[in-house]
Amino acid sequence: MSITYSLVMATFTMPEKITTDPQSMLWLLPLVASIAIVYKATKLPEIKIANFLKESVILFGSIVIFMFATALVLYSIAWLVIE
Repeated sequence: MSITYSLVMATFTMPEKITTDPQSMLWLLPLVASIAIVYKATKLPEIKIANFLKESVILFGSIVIFMFATALVLYSIAWLVIE
């Protein structure tokens, strides 16, 4: 077993620390993009590049907007409970 293989395997032994600051929340965007692309790839009956991109961007935007709205609602509820 090579040293490179050992180092790569060692990175999977400790979970990645993701906090709740705005910079860490940006890691959600690639995840949402991949979910939107895979979902549209499985649901569209015929994949044409223009239609596929449009549908994927619309789904990506709607997921991000819904997540943002949900975060605002939960933040306001938490603020009301703490105050």
